[in-house]
Amino acid sequence: MDLNGVRPIQQEVEQTLAEWSGKPLEGARLMIQKYGLPDGATRDMLVWYNNGPWKRTIVYRHPVPHNFPMPHPDFLEQTINYAVPPERFDDIAKFDGSVIMDRTKGEVSARCHEEAMNYLTLNLVNDIVTSKRSVEDARKFYAETAMKHSIHYQPTPYTTGLLFPIPQNTADPDVVVVKPR
Repeated sequence: MDLNGVRPIQQEVEQTLAEWSGKPLEGARLMIQKYGLPDGATRDMLVWYNNGPWKRTIVYRHPVPHNFPMPHPDFLEQTINYAVPPERFDDIAKFDGSVIMDRTKGEVSARCHEEAMNYLTLNLVNDIVTSKRSVEDARKFYAETAMKHSIHYQPTPYTTGLLFPIPQNTADPDVVVVKPR
């Protein structure tokens, strides 16, 4: 459903996309081709819920420049249920600034320019959280894998899907420290 509770129709989506251009427009068309019409559309974003392995997919009209591992625009954000332990937040932030962690909701999102790179990012987040890789090793592996994918079109398991089961019940509402009267 869209932000007003009504699923947008093809014509409305086309009207929205008529104002878009470049990589975000290409990315939006790819997501529509893969997942169908979005559940919501505004002038600046398209949103899908529960598409593929994703809790949420958002394509933004206005990209954010990102230079790791090479310059590219970030406009595709994909979210899963995942509880990053608070003591690992700094490590994940050092790994990639385009990872969004929400402890209260129990979500983690990757924002990049294509779905394969979001898979790669979230697989490496899991590797860091589970101590399979250090931050430095994850950054090196990401750069090597992204190069193979982008330049040589070599997919790997890290770029074609999540390599871990998506956890459930990941929300952390924290603890009460002030008692209501």
